[in-house]
Parts: sequence; structure tokens; C-alpha cells
Amino acid sequence: MTNSVAARWSDSPIRAYFARVGTPRRPVLTGAVFVVTAVVLVAQLADPSLFDRFKRDATAIDAGEWWRLLTGMFFQDGKLFGGVFNLVALAVVGTFAEWCLGRVSWFVLYFGCGLFGQFLSYVWLSPVGAGNSMCVAGLLGALAVVVWRMRDAEPPQGLFLAAMLIMPLAVLDTVAHDNHGMPALLGVALGLLITGFGKGRAAAGSQRSDGSSLG
Repeated sequence: MTNSVAARWSDSPIRAYFARVGTPRRPVLTGAVFVVTAVVLVAQLADPSLFDRFKRDATAIDAGEWWRLLTGMFFQDGKLFGGVFNLVALAVVGTFAEWCLGRVSWFVLYFGCGLFGQFLSYVWLSPVGAGNSMCVAGLLGALAVVVWRMRDAEPPQGLFLAAMLIMPLAVLDTVAHDNHGMPALLGVALGLLITGFGKGRAAAGSQRSDGSSLG
């Protein structure tokens, strides 16, 4: 980060909000997944044949190459632009999710929602493709739950409005036959489970006796 970017990040009201409801920490898990995904993107751009060998492809999966459901979460059908966009989304959403939900929950949300999205895409929505955006959609759904339940921590108005729109937009996305809506809805459901449904203040913002966040 340059000094100006770092200053904007430090002064961001959204960052300040998630710092209040979570536990600011080094985003180790987010960083590790970011690096692996970025390396795969560079390899894919250097050798485009890799994408065809590892993308989600229903015909190949039907032939026994089930592992494409996993590798499809690291390769990018949006190539350079789509890959960079997805990496930036991972860095931002992943960092806040790691603060608020903890690393175990982060891992379950990211790869659980991502695999769920890959499978639904394979059998129904989009049989050919790849990308980590469905993984990020799962994290985003869970973060929306944190914002709903931690309204007493005074989220920025724009953030609260965006969080309120996540569910209806995810439903519309699914109706429009896009493959990001269902992972986001699963993220919402898991977010409710992780934060304890309606039991008072969101568990995401509470501290355990050992000082760690949930997960």
C-alpha cells in the first residue's frame, strides 16, 4: 500500500465499524488464499491451456474429473480483469470476515459456499466456468448478517443499506439464473448459525474467555 491508500484504509468508517464488532488481526487465512489464487491466475495467464484443464466443465466432471469442482474455485473465467476484481473482493471481504467470524468459520464459509456454488453451477446454473467469486459471495452473505445483528454498533448508513439488500439481490440473482445468489444465501444461513440466530448481541462481536473471536 502507498501512504495515501494506507491512510484511506485506516480512516475508512467501514473499517472502523468492523474493527468495533470484530477483532482486528492479521488476515493470515485471507492472505494465504489470496496468494494461492493470485499465483494460479498468473499461471493461467502465462499458459491459457491450464484453464481448460482445470475449469469447471460438466462434460469432464461427468467423465470422472470431479476435482474440477475444487480447482474451479481458483481459476478465473474472467481472465485478467475478472481475476483482479475477484482478488480485490477477496482481500477486502475476506479481511473483514476473518476479523468478525474467525478463521475456522471463514474457512467453512469460503470453501463450503464456493463448493456449493460450483456444484449447483455444474448441475443446474452454469455448467462451464471458474472463479472464486462464489466463495466471496458466501463470506459476503455472512458479513451481511453481522451488520444486521450489530446495528447497535452504528454501521455507516451505506453499509447497512448494502447489507439489507444482500438477501433480495441474491434471490433475484438466482431467479436470473446467475450462480452467485445461492452461495450468498448459504452464507446468510451459515452466518445466522455462526452468530447464534436471535440470541441477543451477535456472537461475531463477542469475545471468548481466551480473547479470540468466534471460530
